[in-house]
Amino acid sequence: MKKAISLVLCVLLALCCMCTSFAAEAPAGFGEYAHVFIIGIDGAGAAFGLRNTPNFDRIFADNAYRHNAHTEYVTISAQNWGSILTGVDYETHGFTNESTGVIQRGSDTPNHSVFYYTRRAFPDARLVSICHWRNINHGIIENDLHVRKVNRLSDALVTDAICRTLERGEAPKLMFVQLDDVDHAAHTYGGFSDEYYAAVEKMDIYLGEIFDAVESKGLMQNSLFIVVADHGETTYGHGGQTPEESAAVVAVAGHSVNQTILAEGVHNRDVAAIALHALGIAPPDDDAFVATVPADLFGESRAKTAASNPMPKQTRLWRDFLYFFLRIVNVMISPFDKR
Repeated sequence: MKKAISLVLCVLLALCCMCTSFAAEAPAGFGEYAHVFIIGIDGAGAAFGLRNTPNFDRIFADNAYRHNAHTEYVTISAQNWGSILTGVDYETHGFTNESTGVIQRGSDTPNHSVFYYTRRAFPDARLVSICHWRNINHGIIENDLHVRKVNRLSDALVTDAICRTLERGEAPKLMFVQLDDVDHAAHTYGGFSDEYYAAVEKMDIYLGEIFDAVESKGLMQNSLFIVVADHGETTYGHGGQTPEESAAVVAVAGHSVNQTILAEGVHNRDVAAIALHALGIAPPDDDAFVATVPADLFGESRAKTAASNPMPKQTRLWRDFLYFFLRIVNVMISPFDKR
């Protein structure tokens, strides 16, 4: 009898150790975040590294960014927003500015967006997309996932809608935002014009307002905040492969994000992999999904220490349950020890 009970105790202790071991092997940043905010800035390219942008600088001072991450080979909005939201390259998803304005997309089509995978992992989660350019909500993000989609005619109205959304009700598990005024300034005045750079600096003000709204709700303690551009600009527009067009900012802020300049191989489409990773969603088992999480992006959480929180909450609960159970078993077998 005692041998059998001792064997059970050994198995339970081994399970407890395995729980701790599995926790240690979990990839850094995986599932550490309750919310992800993706702020897309159309046409910004690498301009945040060229102008006075105090809000961008303060948000990402202790986090990770690269001003000149790679865009898709074709530097058009639909091709790049499609890749940013699906994690596949532009030739695979096939989105164009024309098609996304006409064809409303459902989840029965291939190359799903991050909203699809998030809905599948969190059936009751609040998902939100607020865009200036309506094509994203119409032709890129699936229309049958119960995503709250909001289209506004200016970036000021988009920013206001974001702040109102955060003020009301439950914080979204995933929010995507698209701001368009920078691209509009480039098309109107040219990519290197004073008006273009003035739009970038104005965009930095909106960015600060959005971040402050997230922070004021206490959400940055467990949120990942991402800024990404679809493409850059030239004097005559965009669509080609010049360095100015094919460079785009990717910036990530969160409690376990390393303070680093991201590696040169980072693409703007990697935002899809970063968002899923942060929410604890495994990437799709699909060769088309080419987005990756930068190897140096996540590290030890700055909000926790090994002494105060040596393992994830779920693992600690299992450990405490096993120890409590062992104590009960020990009391039950104590009469056998006396005989």
